[in-house]
Amino acid sequence: MSFTMGRMLPAAIAVALTFATGLATARPSISDNEETRLAARFGFTAEPLNTGPADARSLRAVAPALEHIRSWISAVGAGVALTDLDHNGRSDDRCLVDPRDDSVTVAPVAGTGDRYPTITLLPEDEYDSTMAPMGCVPADLDTDGDQDFVVYYWGRSPVLFINVRGKFRSHELIQPPQVWNSSALTVGDVDGDGQLDLLVGNYFPDGARLLDPAATGDGRMQLQDGMGLARNGGTNRLLLSRPSGPDRPPAWTDASGALPADAASAWTLAIGMQDLTGDLLPEIYQAEDFGPDHLLVNRSRPGQVRLETVTATRDLTSPKSTVLGHDSFKGMGVAFTYTDGNRLPMIVVSNITSQWALQESNFAFVPNGEGTDLLAGRVPFTDRSEELGLSRSGWSWDVKAADFDGDGTDELLQATGFLKGERWRWALLQELALSNDQLVKYPWAWPNFGPGDDLSGHEHSPLWVRAESGRYTDLAPRLGIGTPDNSRGIAVGDVNGDGKPDVAVANQWADSKLLVNTSRQTHDRTVVTLVRPGVNGATRPAVGATVTAAATNRAEMRAQLYPANGHAGVSSAELFFATGTSGFSRFTIRWLTPAGPREAQINLEPGRHTLVLQNDGMIAIA
Repeated sequence: MSFTMGRMLPAAIAVALTFATGLATARPSISDNEETRLAARFGFTAEPLNTGPADARSLRAVAPALEHIRSWISAVGAGVALTDLDHNGRSDDRCLVDPRDDSVTVAPVAGTGDRYPTITLLPEDEYDSTMAPMGCVPADLDTDGDQDFVVYYWGRSPVLFINVRGKFRSHELIQPPQVWNSSALTVGDVDGDGQLDLLVGNYFPDGARLLDPAATGDGRMQLQDGMGLARNGGTNRLLLSRPSGPDRPPAWTDASGALPADAASAWTLAIGMQDLTGDLLPEIYQAEDFGPDHLLVNRSRPGQVRLETVTATRDLTSPKSTVLGHDSFKGMGVAFTYTDGNRLPMIVVSNITSQWALQESNFAFVPNGEGTDLLAGRVPFTDRSEELGLSRSGWSWDVKAADFDGDGTDELLQATGFLKGERWRWALLQELALSNDQLVKYPWAWPNFGPGDDLSGHEHSPLWVRAESGRYTDLAPRLGIGTPDNSRGIAVGDVNGDGKPDVAVANQWADSKLLVNTSRQTHDRTVVTLVRPGVNGATRPAVGATVTAAATNRAEMRAQLYPANGHAGVSSAELFFATGTSGFSRFTIRWLTPAGPREAQINLEPGRHTLVLQNDGMIAIA
């Protein structure tokens, strides 16, 4: 009897602990009445962002070895950016990547007037059907005040399109061009020299001509070498810029060797920059497919890049895959949002969380320490996605944070969906995931994923709204925007100039759309556009500037200007604050100059303001 009890005791303890953990982490429900009350604060009108081209297709041509997984290979490529191209003071211009004809076009957002004809961004040299655009990033890289664009591709290295009096000239970032397969690109001043740098996230191995039907017998044509620790992706590239003058491409310095080896060779799908340590140098979060994400602490100096990977320590109650830097998930989006007056942001990361399919978890890394902890190798973030209600949404991609109702708390909008078809194929994918990691990298070992197959193809993009309890709930269906689109990139900006953030959503193999914010909330809002001096008296977006806003009866609000964070979606260079008062609010702004960090304060009334952050530390109102 004692022997039997002795054997049963550990099992009983395990059951008790499991039950207790279940009680502790049980998800309290948000009532229908509360959701109805919350939904009344929001409103959106969906409008088309484009229409299908005459020669629209729904699949790409691929290398022979990939023909049986052609739909899988064809599942990305939609991207969108919002910007102010014509200097009219509104973010009513868009750059759209449409995979149906692999076009990259710049045009006024539909409904904002035919202010100029549609512009097509097309490389002048070495471009053919074996190459496909994946994203479009606005960036004034010649510092002349005109909006330039960087377009990145599968099948070639990125191209810079310099704006010369409304005409665009293409310039290669790499000479001669190389075969890269890029799926993310973000912009920031990594080394602190006052100039914008580019971090390119490459996905499939360098040199692999995925979209070339004539590419046979190529040993580089490999998929990931594991479902949870893949390290055979394309090499990520960090390019430092040095402007060469107006209408000329900058000189580039390849600083890719500063990326830690594991971070450089991961299968990167999204990148986020944010100053977490207070030195105005951006830390880097890489969301990696098929393996641990990377948080890189930035210890750089001008011209000398130094990046160090930090990983969190697992505690007694945290599953390994929810510990920052240890996950085995499929990171595909990243955003930063500041809540409750915290000095550090919550880091929100998209993963695959499809019901009855692959139940990983989105991440909501909540701060539990100080930013300076990172300099000591400690990670001041803990995942709280389950208790916050953010853990599950579908096959998730880009995610953006914005305060759509003007109450001082960001909502989260997340892109979802993968392959839309009629035949459910998750069983095949699950079987592949259980196979030997040494086989996964070979295309021949994969099951068929072709036309008509469905993998999480009928999910909607959730709009996460925070309730009084602190939990988030998805209100997209209640607001009429819960349509089952396969979306990829999200861009936030005030398109119609009413002070409220609108949203452009890039859809895969379908029309993209604009969600016009029709919220009737009457909170006062302050929209701030931050610019820095350029050449010849011009100004350019002050990427990397940080803002703290103090308003009456509000917790301090924080934001940093990194418009290109995420996957395939680039927001406008505007920051939105719910100041909640008809009087002045105090804004504390910090920015980097060639002479070092600057900080200044300014009092602003509600409304729209363009602030020039000058090299001498003064702020001018444009």
